[in-house]
Amino acid sequence: MGPLLFISGQEIIIILVVALLLFGADKLPEIAKTVGRGMREIRKATDEIKHEIENSTKEVREDLNEVTDSLRKDITDVTNSVQKDFNDAANAADKEVKDVTDDINSSVK
Repeated sequence: MGPLLFISGQEIIIILVVALLLFGADKLPEIAKTVGRGMREIRKATDEIKHEIENSTKEVREDLNEVTDSLRKDITDVTNSVQKDFNDAANAADKEVKDVTDDINSSVK
């Protein structure tokens, strides 16, 4: 038997023998059943607490997701606007350069 909560197999056997001597063979199944019920109740309470925390934070998570989505949309809109303005300015500069180049070429000829 491997270590269980830093208790070796020999220690577990000693604890079981002492429990058998103290409570007798009649009471051990009843005690085990009671311990099992207690553990089940603790697990049930823990699950209920987890569920309650998840439900109470659900609205916060939804709000956070909405804000995140809104920020992503705003950033995308600003990025697209800046990209469009940059492209417009680049096209205008290209047109000016082409016009100046054409003027120079026609003056040279």
